[in-house]
Amino acid sequence: MDTRSSSNAALVLFSGGQDSATCLAWALSRYERVETIGFDYGQRHDVELTARQNVRAALLDAFPAWANRLGEDRLVDLSGYGALAESALTADMEIVMTEAGLPSTFVPGRNLVFLTVAAALAYRRGVDVLVGGMCQTDYSGYPDCREDTIQTQAKALGLGLDRPTRVETPLMHLDKAQTWALADELGGDALVDLIVEHSHTCYRGERGQRHDWGYGCDDCPACDLRKKGWTQWREGAAAS
Repeated sequence: MDTRSSSNAALVLFSGGQDSATCLAWALSRYERVETIGFDYGQRHDVELTARQNVRAALLDAFPAWANRLGEDRLVDLSGYGALAESALTADMEIVMTEAGLPSTFVPGRNLVFLTVAAALAYRRGVDVLVGGMCQTDYSGYPDCREDTIQTQAKALGLGLDRPTRVETPLMHLDKAQTWALADELGGDALVDLIVEHSHTCYRGERGQRHDWGYGCDDCPACDLRKKGWTQWREGAAAS
């Protein structure tokens, strides 16, 4: 345990999906020490827990210059929380739009819980910066993905820990096409191919069908966003 504060270290909230994989590469390109934290909250698409390790291993193999920067990984059991915050991501429910105007995949307060737990680990590890893939541009309507929500939570964490806590959200104002472009900017074809092959986004946990943009059911909202972003980015790249 090292509680000494370091401005050269970051803790990435890392699910193993496209967004968090891009954020991990972004953090590795900027910070001297990068650690990761993931959460098992009883998600139906728990294949992402395997994807987390596959993405980390592939990054080390493809980008040896980052190897000495990538530190510890923690997986935290939040299954009790997931059971309380039941949704189509944690129970056998249909993915629909609810009467509240939110998709049934909304897990109440998920990012707030994740940030709180991550901040506790960061405090013990002497890390001042949390990095998350939250985005309010191309998203499913989740209120805990909005910039106001995240930065208000960062302020609350700083007050509660009596130490400044910064939450970096490099994807906050990017659409999915721009997220693919950022991955290309950070690591070229090697990083894009790695994210396509190893990251997981599909809410249904489908890994049997491989598309140009990766694995998935090609039907759920997460697959739809990922596919549309890929197509827009590739068409834009071809036209330029």
